[in-house]
Amino acid sequence: MTLNLSLAQLKEITYHDQQQELKGMLAHSKVGKAGVLILPAWKGIDQEAKTAALKLAEAGYISFIADIYGVGNIPTSNQEASQSASYYKTNYAEYLQRIKVALDQLIKQGADPDKIAVIGYCFGGTGALEAARGQLPVQAVVSIHGGLSKGNRPNVPIKSKVLVLHGADDASVPQQDIDLLMKEMNQGKTDWQFIYYANSKHTFTNPESADYNEIMADRSWAHLMLFLKEVL
Repeated sequence: MTLNLSLAQLKEITYHDQQQELKGMLAHSKVGKAGVLILPAWKGIDQEAKTAALKLAEAGYISFIADIYGVGNIPTSNQEASQSASYYKTNYAEYLQRIKVALDQLIKQGADPDKIAVIGYCFGGTGALEAARGQLPVQAVVSIHGGLSKGNRPNVPIKSKVLVLHGADDASVPQQDIDLLMKEMNQGKTDWQFIYYANSKHTFTNPESADYNEIMADRSWAHLMLFLKEVL
């Protein structure tokens, strides 16, 4: 897809969570006010998140990529990324706080607070679900090959609509996590959808990954856009 950069240019935005400096990225649409907060994968803001932001802005959404780790804390290896992501998954209240300050920044940049969705890739997909569990004021969340578990916390009502886009061959997510998520959604009286993609491993939407499946990545993007059109 050729991006129309006259409609959408990525702009670095500096913001803060208390004393921690954060640097997110904004793609501002000239044709719409609905907002999409993008939560990146475990190494922080990457090319997949940037491409998604530009495509969303071209489609009419104000998009903002959150900086979860903060300046000086960006992982440089898979080991560091695993440690950092695990920290925020365990300390989910801190993860939710970083999502909240990014959401505030998206609204500050002009997004309609009544028309916002949160999407996330991998570690960010876990964050999208945490935004719903934490009852942040968003209309919908989308987890794209994200981790699904919340540990032993009790299930709570979830008001945001939920879409999970999941590779059928994702070895990082055990069947038990899928079953528990569906139970959580049902007990929470949630409007939810779960879509499997055949022959797709964990990072099937990322062109830079060995797991990339172009056909299924295109299908998942089409499902995402259909969902956003409905909920926003």
